[in-house]
Amino acid sequence: MSSMHEQAMNYVYQQVLQRLLSYFNRAERTALQLLIQRLIVAAGGIERIGNYRVLVAFSGGKDSVYTVALLRAAQLSIAGRSPATFNLRVANMRHAGMTSAVMDNIHRCYSALFLHDDPRVQLLVVDHQYIQNFEPDLPFSSTGREQNRSDMLLSGHLTAGDARTTFCNACYLSRAEFLGRAANWGEGVDAVVSGDSLKEQKQYAAWITRLARRNGQNVSKWHKLGFSHALTTIDSIGRVYYRELYGEESMPSDFILRPFTHPEKSMAPAFLPVADLIGFRAEEHWALLTEFLGFRFDDLAFSFSESDCANPLLMAHMRGLRAQFVQGRDYADGIAEYLGLAAVMMRRKRMPERLIQQALAAYDTPEKVEQRRGLAAGYAQEAFGLNETQLICLLFAPFVDAGAQLEAFLRGCHPGMLVALADLHRALSGQSAPDQVVQWLVDVSGLSLKGLQGFYARRRVDFSDESSIIARVRASDPDKGRVTTVDQRTGEAVAELISGR
Repeated sequence: MSSMHEQAMNYVYQQVLQRLLSYFNRAERTALQLLIQRLIVAAGGIERIGNYRVLVAFSGGKDSVYTVALLRAAQLSIAGRSPATFNLRVANMRHAGMTSAVMDNIHRCYSALFLHDDPRVQLLVVDHQYIQNFEPDLPFSSTGREQNRSDMLLSGHLTAGDARTTFCNACYLSRAEFLGRAANWGEGVDAVVSGDSLKEQKQYAAWITRLARRNGQNVSKWHKLGFSHALTTIDSIGRVYYRELYGEESMPSDFILRPFTHPEKSMAPAFLPVADLIGFRAEEHWALLTEFLGFRFDDLAFSFSESDCANPLLMAHMRGLRAQFVQGRDYADGIAEYLGLAAVMMRRKRMPERLIQQALAAYDTPEKVEQRRGLAAGYAQEAFGLNETQLICLLFAPFVDAGAQLEAFLRGCHPGMLVALADLHRALSGQSAPDQVVQWLVDVSGLSLKGLQGFYARRRVDFSDESSIIARVRASDPDKGRVTTVDQRTGEAVAELISGR
């Protein structure tokens, strides 16, 4: 870089910093100074700050957008006072819940903060086993998409579409893999920053610690665990979980334990706490988010706009389908139940009240409910390759327990196939059956014949079974207000609806 170009870029960076600071109130400016001090101390002094590398996991949601902005302000502030500043690595975990709108939010944030061409910044996307530089139109890898689809189908059919198990657990447990890859890439990092609130961190820590101990691991208190030990603990639970989910013979081949310490680093990265410095009320930095950083609320994300693995629009759709086809009620009844849950959850996330009302208003007429149904169906097809017929099939879980619910599924949704019930059982049990019957099974489920036969030989997850890691993961939910009871008709957790009323 020529001296003239470097001067020009430094001027641009200082302009970015001044714009950022213009959106900060007094408390945020104080928090920024505390963050700068914390970073300098962690690096071992200002003279070492230029070699200090910080990783932040960036979901693309409003809270993590603010965290990245605060770290960028610290980076540019130090650069304006000393010859060097710390290196910032921002990593996204790519999964089916990361819609194009979330990717656009990330791109606008990066552009506003001038992160793309700054040599002190690395922008990474961790997509299954692959790590690449961020691009706004980067497609989701076929391997990652297929893994997400497989996880969803297996979890869904083994639990009759239990919401948390179907959409959340595999993604939560894969965070160790994501952080390990992001921290180990290239020259590694010295510290890892989380933008989660203290409450969320404590809930997640309690969840993992409880699971580890029930899994027979001798785990210290979470705050005493180092980065490597913490990720190894999560990883070990994930392996037990996936072993039960897939079975020993069908475990994905890429589940290979790797050390979470970079070979060039003498020590594993440290956790750098910043949650106490960050305000989590979106109203307090609304102008920064929407005016400067270009944050937009994703219609598909039901205005939560965190790139959580579970898409709220799809979860609402699944509850509507369950009400209509499994419980014999109206689709709108299930949507109304989910709206009650969503309102509670959005207030817990401190969403502005006007956005909560905006989200609820998207379903306030029968016409809008149908429109949202179509939007959710389109997302399910795009993200998981599943149509509405296949989602309904998943909710019945008709193939597990030797097809115990197959006849009920046919009577409720496909009465014309009742005449082929015996042939269906023969195909599922591995016996010879007409090709038309086999093709119907594949089409209605979205599963291969081998996958269908695998389900036929397995039992549905019993959430009261202490020996099941899938049951223990759900029972140990970090948010105890959401999952405490089970609908005896469907096996689905419903305490969130009770506690939300």
